[in-house]
Amino acid sequence: MIERLHRRMLKLRAKSGSLWSMFLGIGYLLSVFALGIAFYMGYEHWDFASSFYMVVITLSTVGYMEVNELSETGRIFTAFLIMGGVGGFVYIAGAFAQVLIDGRLQIMWGKRKMMKEINKLRGHFIVCGHGRIGSIVVQEIMADGHDVVVIEQDPDLIDKMEQDGILCIEGDATSDEILLTGGLLHAKSLISALTSEAANVYVTLTARQLNPDINIVARAGDKSHISRLELAGADRVVLPHFIGGLRMAQNVLRPTVTNFIELAVRGGIDLQMEELLVSPGSELCELDLIDSKIRPRFNLIIIAIKKGSGEMVFNPGPKEIINANDTLLAVGKKSNLNEIKEIL
Repeated sequence: MIERLHRRMLKLRAKSGSLWSMFLGIGYLLSVFALGIAFYMGYEHWDFASSFYMVVITLSTVGYMEVNELSETGRIFTAFLIMGGVGGFVYIAGAFAQVLIDGRLQIMWGKRKMMKEINKLRGHFIVCGHGRIGSIVVQEIMADGHDVVVIEQDPDLIDKMEQDGILCIEGDATSDEILLTGGLLHAKSLISALTSEAANVYVTLTARQLNPDINIVARAGDKSHISRLELAGADRVVLPHFIGGLRMAQNVLRPTVTNFIELAVRGGIDLQMEELLVSPGSELCELDLIDSKIRPRFNLIIIAIKKGSGEMVFNPGPKEIINANDTLLAVGKKSNLNEIKEIL
C-alpha cells in the first residue's frame, strides 16, 4: 500500500514538473491552517468562527488583537503558528517565482488555448505518432488545407510541434482518454503511424470501438500483420518499406509515368488528381458521363469511378451512369476541381 502510494506520488511529481513545489507549499499551508483551527477549538474551547478568524489573522500577520484571551500554551502555539505560516508563504512565493522563470505558466496557457482549438474541430484528422512516417503524413495533410491533431509521447517532438503551430497532445495514443481528447468522436480519419506493431493494433481496435464510422489507416511493418490490423478495424493498412521499394523500382522502370503521377497527386504543376464524392442531392446523380457534361463544363477527365458498393470502374465509358455515393477520380486544374465540388 505504501509502495503504491509512493509510486503514485513520484508519477504525479514527474507530471507536475515545477508546479510540484507550489502544490507542496499549498498543501503545507492547508495543513497548518487545519492544525490551527483544531488547536483553538480543542484546547482553547473556541467556536469554529472564532478559531477560523484567529488562524486567518495570525497567518496573514495583519496584527489584530486576539479574538479571546489566550492561555500561555496558546500563545506559544500561536508564535509557532506564525513562524510556520510565514515560512509556508515564503516557500510558495519562491516556487511561484521558479514557475515564472521556467515559463511554465506560459506553457500551460498555450496548452489550454490549444485544447480549446482542438475541441472546436470537426471532420479533422488524427495522427498517432510524429516520427519519420507520421511527420510526413502531417505535413501532407496540412499542405492540403486540412486540420490535424497529433498524439505523441516524446516531449521533444511535442515542443517542436508547438513551435511549428501544429495541434498536438502529449500522451499515450493507446489510451481511450487521450484519443477522445484529440476529438476522436468528431474526426474524419485516424492514421496510426506508431513504430510499435502492437500499439498500432491496439489504437486501431480502440478507435474502431469508440467511433465505428471513422476511417482508419494503420502502419504495418510486415505483410503478415496486415490481416491482424484489418481484423482490428483498419480500413487501409500501409507498409512504408514496401511502398518505398516499389516506388524506387517504378522510378527506374517507368520514370515518366511515376513522375506524372507524383506531380498530379502532390500538385507540383497546375494539374491535380482528386477524389470527388457524389452526394445524393447532386445534379449529377443518375446521369451518364455524356449527359453530365463534366468534360466540356469543367475541363476534367474522369479516369475511374468507385461505385458505392466498392467496385472500381476504370476508364469508364460515355454511358457509365453516375449514382449517389459514387466517388469520381478526376484529373484537371485545381480551380476546375473546386468548381465541380460546388455541384456535388
